[in-house]
Amino acid sequence: MTIAGLALSTLLALWLLPAWTADMLRTGLARENWRGRAVAFPAGALAISVSVIALAPLAVLNDRADLDLLEPDLARWATYVLGIALLGLLDDVLGRGAAGDTARGWRGHARAVLAGRLSTGAIKAAGAFGLAAFAVSGLGREWPGYLADLALLLLVTNLFNLLDLRPGRVEKALAIVLAGVCLGAWTVFPLQLLGVFIGPLLVGAALTLRERAMLGDCGANLAGAVAGVALFAALGTEARLVALAVVALLTVYGEFRSISSAIERVPPLRALDRIGRLPVPGGRQR
Repeated sequence: MTIAGLALSTLLALWLLPAWTADMLRTGLARENWRGRAVAFPAGALAISVSVIALAPLAVLNDRADLDLLEPDLARWATYVLGIALLGLLDDVLGRGAAGDTARGWRGHARAVLAGRLSTGAIKAAGAFGLAAFAVSGLGREWPGYLADLALLLLVTNLFNLLDLRPGRVEKALAIVLAGVCLGAWTVFPLQLLGVFIGPLLVGAALTLRERAMLGDCGANLAGAVAGVALFAALGTEARLVALAVVALLTVYGEFRSISSAIERVPPLRALDRIGRLPVPGGRQR
């Protein structure tokens, strides 16, 4: 098995993403970022577009020329990754116009649904559950393990949405997860399986860090789905339970406290978070 998906999608992203980002800004597809600067939005839609373009030649050659360019399990996981990205795009496009989406967090979206208001966040949560259930179906898991696997996929995806408050933070978190999984399990299988989605996200970090683009929920969902699938695919049962416990604790913390504030209070995390980011006018970053 090769990393053809990672290589091709990375090359395409290097070629296409800068021009596409400039086109978005030129045509007004932009939103103000955390400090009021207009940036291309949602850049996550560009990343997933590069991925599906890269899939075209890879899938044809994989099947017709028998070149073994794609992992067989990609068909299962691509449904989850693409579906999660689509749900994020729905939130990006309709979220601001939905009355229920003035609330934040799971509790806010639940209150909106109970009050009969449209909440794209609630749609995203329900849709993500369905996609995760479909992705892990047929794997022969008993009930406890089955529920734990669902929770891992869903909570990792949601956690990346909670992280998406500063430029480049999501991409750095994805790189850390991938590096940790590959080194910890001593395998490059996640890169082989998901490389076609990983390349555009990591290339796009150069644009988000320089505040030319913003991932949006589409991009944060995409990164979270990739991270969740990487953990699921590379780790054994016990390691997945440890990962689930860590992600669950971070998720609960993020529901009640500010993750950004926590990062700022821890010097190593603060330094990592600021790598590559533009300085705030006046010389001080937040």
